Amino acid sequence: MDLEEDGATQRRRRGPELEDALLEAAWQELQEQGYAGTTYDAVAARAGTSKPVLYRRWPGKADLVVAAMHHAGLFVRRELPDTGSLREDVLTSLRDFNASRAGFITAISVLMANIASDTGLSPADLRDRLLGERAGSGRVLLDRAMARGEIPARERSDGLVTLPFDLFRHDLLLTLAPVPERRILEIVDDLWLPLLR
Repeated sequence: MDLEEDGATQRRRRGPELEDALLEAAWQELQEQGYAGTTYDAVAARAGTSKPVLYRRWPGKADLVVAAMHHAGLFVRRELPDTGSLREDVLTSLRDFNASRAGFITAISVLMANIASDTGLSPADLRDRLLGERAGSGRVLLDRAMARGEIPARERSDGLVTLPFDLFRHDLLLTLAPVPERRILEIVDDLWLPLLR
C-alpha cells in the first residue's frame, strides 16, 4: 500500500508526502461526509493506503480530524497587525478574522461539537489542543501597547486580555454569521478599551 502510480511504475510514498496525502483525504471526507460519516476505511481508500497506516499516526478519530483541520489551515495564526495603535491593531485583527474566517465558523463549530461529544473534551480543552501553547493575540497586542507607552504597564487578568476576541467569537458562534462593524466597534471602544485604561 501507500503506492502511487507514476507513469508505468509505482512508487512508495513516505514521510511528509504520505502524511499530506492522508490529511488531504481526511479533510475531503470531512467536507463531504461530516464528522459522523468520516471513517478510517473511507480515508484510507481515498488516500490509497491501509487503515493501519492511519492508526499508527492518529490512534483516534478525533486525533485524525484535528490534524486534518490543522492541515486545511483552519487554525493557522495570521500575522498580527502592528499599526502603532492598540485600538487599530485590535480592530484590524477582528475585521481580518471576520473577512477571512467567518465563513468557516459553521463547519468549525459542528466539527468541534462532534469531537467534544466523541471524546468528552470540553470546548476549552479542544481550544488548547487546536491552538497549542502559543501566546494569545490580546497578550501580544497589549505587550506592544505597553512598550509604546500607550497604556499603563501593569499585569492584567487573562479574562481582560482576551475579552475582545472572546466576545467576538461568542457573537460568531451565536449567529454563525460575520459580526457587524457596529458590534466590533462596541466591543473595542465601549467595553474593552475603557476597562484597560
